[in-house]
Amino acid sequence: MRELIIDDKKFVAIPEENFKELQKNAALKWKPEKTFTVEEARVYSKKLINEWASEK
Repeated sequence: MRELIIDDKKFVAIPEENFKELQKNAALKWKPEKTFTVEEARVYSKKLINEWASEK
């Protein structure tokens, strides 16, 4: 790991394999704010489609 300073900002450079491991761990901890049931998703998508269609 190396520390870089560019325009008075500190950055860290790490090997790619470590970066991928960090990304994987972050993705596993992420949870969606809200999940829809199939029926809720259908209603929501129809609502969005109608909104987009009315904009044109």
